[in-house]
Amino acid sequence: MKFGVVVFPGSNCEADCYYVVDKVLREDVDYVWHRETDVSSYDCLILPGGFSYGDYLRCGAIARFSPVMEAVADFASRGGLVIGICNGFQILLEAGLLPGAMLRNTCLRFICRFVHLRVENADTPWTNRASLGQVLRIPIAHNEGNYVVDPETYRRLEEEGRIILRYCDPEGEVTQEANPNGAMGNIAGICNEGFNVFGLMPHPERASEEILGSTDGLVIWESVMAYNREKG
Repeated sequence: MKFGVVVFPGSNCEADCYYVVDKVLREDVDYVWHRETDVSSYDCLILPGGFSYGDYLRCGAIARFSPVMEAVADFASRGGLVIGICNGFQILLEAGLLPGAMLRNTCLRFICRFVHLRVENADTPWTNRASLGQVLRIPIAHNEGNYVVDPETYRRLEEEGRIILRYCDPEGEVTQEANPNGAMGNIAGICNEGFNVFGLMPHPERASEEILGSTDGLVIWESVMAYNREKG
């Protein structure tokens, strides 16, 4: 499987993602500069975390106009796998590849810590190696992770199983206290209608080795690899 890690000016998690794919998963991976216009050689594109273009205006608002994003949108429209992590999720929202928007955390502070996540749909390219209701321990690191969407779209996300991860407590209970940023419905990750585009605020690349305190992020990487194999 071949991964491409898209790099924008200001990205700061691209090396983490590259390392996990290359050294942990032992899969092919390239950096994809934001000026690239051809991503057709990849099986999965990763939009990593960071502060693309300094997060001026809004998080991801400038990055969505990078030349590579037109290629990413075309890639996704053809069924290509795209995962946006943290700032990458924000870019996918700004680009219209996922619905909704991000507001500042309700505490008005940057949050960097481990959280617990409940798997809401285990039948996706990103979670097929998880079990429904499984609790994952993966870190977050963001100032704008307060996901919001209009009520009708929220209803559709729920009905169509496109809410993939919710913030929860260690026992899997979805509570207000377990919500670190105020996100609507404790949403931590969603998919598009085709389930090939996945955005999440937690950082699975920071939970892919024991030395980092958790390997729960491997569930996501191993799921997409399994999906790619089964797809043929």
